[in-house]
Amino acid sequence: MAMTMTGEVQLAAPREAVWEKLNDPAVLKTCIPGCEELERTEDGGLRAVAKMKVGPVSARFKGKVTLSDLDPPNGYKISGEGEGGVAGFAKGGATVALSDKDGGTLLSYNVEAQIGGKLAQLGQRLINGTAKKLADEFFANFAKAVQG
Repeated sequence: MAMTMTGEVQLAAPREAVWEKLNDPAVLKTCIPGCEELERTEDGGLRAVAKMKVGPVSARFKGKVTLSDLDPPNGYKISGEGEGGVAGFAKGGATVALSDKDGGTLLSYNVEAQIGGKLAQLGQRLINGTAKKLADEFFANFAKAVQG
C-alpha cells in the first residue's frame, strides 16, 4: 500500500538553527513519536527503533535511516525502512525544504511511503489518519525543540 503526504510548518527560528536540529539525532529522537532509539551509524546514517500503534496493530519497528541530497541549510532527502515483525514493514522517504519566511523558517515536506503486512490490511483511511497524526505530533514536538 502506497501513501503520500505533503505539508508545511512555520517555525519561529532562523533557518540555520532549524537545519542544525534536523540533523541532531538527540533532538529527532525526542520528537519522533514512539522513538526508543536513534543513533548514528558508521556510514553516516541512523539506526532507529520505534514503537508504533496503528488501530489494533502494535509493533516495534527496527530500521535504518539515510540522509541524502544534503543542501545545508536548505534541505535534504531522508529515506528509511523498518521491519515490524508480523505487523509488517514500512519504507519510504521525505524531501524536506527550508526557506526564510516571516522572520522565521518555513519547513516544507513531501513524504512517500509504502507499507506491507498486517498494517496494509488495516485500510487506507486508518493508515492515512495515523500517518497525519504522527506527522502533526512530530512537527509540534520539533517546533518546541527549535524554539527552545
